[in-house]
Amino acid sequence: MIKFPRARSMARWPVALTLSALLGSTLMGCTDKEAVDNSSSKDNKAETALAEEQSIVINNTAEPESIDPHKVSAVPEGNIIRQMFIGLVDTDREGKTVPGMAESWESTDNKIWIFKLRDAKWSNGEPVRPEDFVYSWRRLVDPNTASPYASYLADAKVSGAEAIMAGEAGLETLGIKAVDDKTLQVTLTESVPYFPDMLIHTSTKPVPQKAIEQFGDKWTDANNIVVNGPYILSEWRVNDKIVLKRNPQYFDDANTTIDTVTILPISSPTTDVARYQAGEVDVSAEVPPEQFDSIKEAMGNELRVAPRLCTYYYKYNTVRPPFNDVRVRRALALAFDRDIVAEKVMGQGQQPAYQLTPPSTNGMSNFTPQWQSWSKEQRIKEANSLLQQAGYSASNPLKFELLYNTSDNHKKIAVAFSSIIKDALGADKVQVELVNKEWKTYLDTRRTGDYDIARSSWCGDYNEPSSFLNTLKTDNTNNHGKYSSPKFDALLDQTLLQGVDVKQRAELYKQAEAQLDADMPNLNMFHYVGVRLVKPYVIGFPDNDPLDVWHMKDVSIAKH
Repeated sequence: MIKFPRARSMARWPVALTLSALLGSTLMGCTDKEAVDNSSSKDNKAETALAEEQSIVINNTAEPESIDPHKVSAVPEGNIIRQMFIGLVDTDREGKTVPGMAESWESTDNKIWIFKLRDAKWSNGEPVRPEDFVYSWRRLVDPNTASPYASYLADAKVSGAEAIMAGEAGLETLGIKAVDDKTLQVTLTESVPYFPDMLIHTSTKPVPQKAIEQFGDKWTDANNIVVNGPYILSEWRVNDKIVLKRNPQYFDDANTTIDTVTILPISSPTTDVARYQAGEVDVSAEVPPEQFDSIKEAMGNELRVAPRLCTYYYKYNTVRPPFNDVRVRRALALAFDRDIVAEKVMGQGQQPAYQLTPPSTNGMSNFTPQWQSWSKEQRIKEANSLLQQAGYSASNPLKFELLYNTSDNHKKIAVAFSSIIKDALGADKVQVELVNKEWKTYLDTRRTGDYDIARSSWCGDYNEPSSFLNTLKTDNTNNHGKYSSPKFDALLDQTLLQGVDVKQRAELYKQAEAQLDADMPNLNMFHYVGVRLVKPYVIGFPDNDPLDVWHMKDVSIAKH
C-alpha cells in the first residue's frame, strides 16, 4: 500500500528588420549564463522583523481571460487562481507535492486512490466536503463547460472521463465519489503512480457549486465569489490590477502573513522593470534580455535566475496548408538556428531545445535527433531540399502568418525567426507576415485553429514528462495544432500499462519524442530560465521550484 502521511501557461506588419539589426551590440552582449546566487534572500520570516503593512505587488504579464478554474489554460490565470483555491494537494517552496485539502492519501495499486480531507471551510463559512470535488471534476469534463483543460482527467486515466467528454455517458459515471463526510475515492482505468502530483493543477481545484448555480458566469465577480484558499478577490480593474485580500476562513490563515496581494497585467518587460525600479512593483515577472547584464551588475542581489520546466516553441497548424505537409514543417525546423535565439536574442541562460520535454524533467530519458550534430550548412541544405520537394521556390514562395501575443520578447523572437529562415532558405522563397494580438484574442485564435504558426510555450503542470507529451495526443484539448499520430498515442498509452517500471516508462517517453521529431508538429526553440527581480524585503518568495508555482501565503514583507 502506498501511503502519504499527514503533513503539512491586432496589427499585422511586414518584417523590415534584419537579423543583424535585431542583434545589435546591446543584445549581443547578453551571453552570461550564470545564475545569480540568491541564498541571502531565503531568510526565515520567523527570525526577521516584519513590516507593519503586509502588502505586496507582483506583475503577472497579462490581463486574465477568466479566474474560473475550468475556463482557463495558461500561466497568468493559474497564478491568480492558485492564491484563492486549494486542491486536494498543494506544493511547497521547492515544488514538492504536499497536503492541501487532503491531509493524506493512499493507494494499493495506483488505480484506486483514497483521499482523507482535513477540516476546512469555504469563505462563506460552509465546510469543504468531498462532494465539492465530485461536483467540480464533473463540471470540468462536462461538454457544456467547454473547458480548455477538459481532457486533463482523461490523461490522468480517471474512469469515465473520455466517454463523458465524448457525450457518450452521464456525469455520474465519472470515477470519483464521496465515501463519507471526509473521504473521497478516485478510480482510474490504469495505474498512474504520479496521479497525486497531477492534482496540483488549477483545473482540479474545487469550485463552489452554490455560487455557480446562483450567479452563473458572474460567480467570479468580487461580490459573488466563494473560495477555499488563503485569499479572496477584493477588486478587479480590467487592464489595471487585481487585488486579493486575506480570507479569514482559510484553514491555515494563522500562518499567513501577507494581507493584500496586488497583481498587475504588465505585458512589456521594459515597463515591468521600470515600475519595479520606481518602487511600484515588488516582484517583477521578467527582465528584458537587453537589460540583463546592466541589471545584474547594478541589482545582482535582487535578480533571480533559475531553470524552469518550460519550453518555448512555435506550434504548426498541421491540418491547414502549408503546414499540413511534414516536409515544410521539417524544413523550417532544420533551417532555424535556435542557438541564435537562445544565446543572443535571449541570452539569460536559456538552452536550445531539440525536444519538447525539458531535459531536467523527472523520469525523462532524453532524445537527441540525428540532425542536432549536423553542421549549419548540412541542415540548410536538407531544409532547402525538403522545401523544393514540397513545391516551393522563388516562383512559388512559401507564404505564412506567424501569430504571437503582445510582448516585446515575443516580437523580438518572431523577427529573429523570420530573418533566420529567410537567410537560410532565401528571401525570395519565404514570405512571413507577423500577426500580433492581445492575450485574450491570441488565446481564442489559437484555440479555434485560425492560424498558420502560433507562438507557444508549455510549462509543466507537474514534474513528469507526460505533462508535456500529453498535450500532443490526438484528443487532448490543448492540442490546438491538431497533430494526430496513432504511433505517438500508443507510446504514451504504453507508459501506464501494468508492469511498466520507471526505466521502461522513460524509454517510452524517449521514443515518443523521436516520433515527434519525425512528424515535427512543433518547432522547438529553447528551454526557459525564470528571470525576475525581487525586492530584498520580500521574504520567502520561492527560488528553487522548477514549476515556478509561487504562493503568497508563504511570503512576508520585512521592515524596510
